[in-house]
Amino acid sequence: MLFQALSVTSPAGSRIRAGRKTTEVRRWALDALPLRDLLIVQNDIRLTEENPEDAAGRVVAMVDVVAIRDWRVEDLEKSGSTEFEEGWLAWELENIRPAAYHQFVPAKRRIYELDLNPKFVVHPEGSLADMQESRPGDDQ
Repeated sequence: MLFQALSVTSPAGSRIRAGRKTTEVRRWALDALPLRDLLIVQNDIRLTEENPEDAAGRVVAMVDVVAIRDWRVEDLEKSGSTEFEEGWLAWELENIRPAAYHQFVPAKRRIYELDLNPKFVVHPEGSLADMQESRPGDDQ
C-alpha cells in the first residue's frame, strides 16, 4: 500500500509522536489540504540537495496536516523551535497517532511515497490492515 511520508530530523519525530510538537515548520507548502494519514519518518541526518536520502529512517507517527499558514513567534513552543525567523510556514498537525514499522524505511526530502505492507504499520489500536473503520465525513 502506498503511504505519503514526510521525514523529520531526530528528535522532532519523537516530539510529534508524543504530541509535544503540533506544528511543523517548512519553507514550502502542500498543493492541497487536508493531507490525511501522513507518515512521519524520523532520521538522524539533515537531508540536503547533496544528501537527499537516508536509508535509516523510522516510522514514528501518522498525522493529518489540516492547515498551512505563516509561521508566527507565538508558534515557537508548538513547533519545538527556540528561535523565530520570518518567511517560514507553519503546518498545523492534528489527529496525531503513534505509529511504527518493523524495519527501516528511507527518509527523503519533501513529501514522498512509501510502499509498505499495512499489516506492519502499527499504532496503539493495531495494524492498519486490521482497521476497517472510515472516518466520519470521509466519502472514500
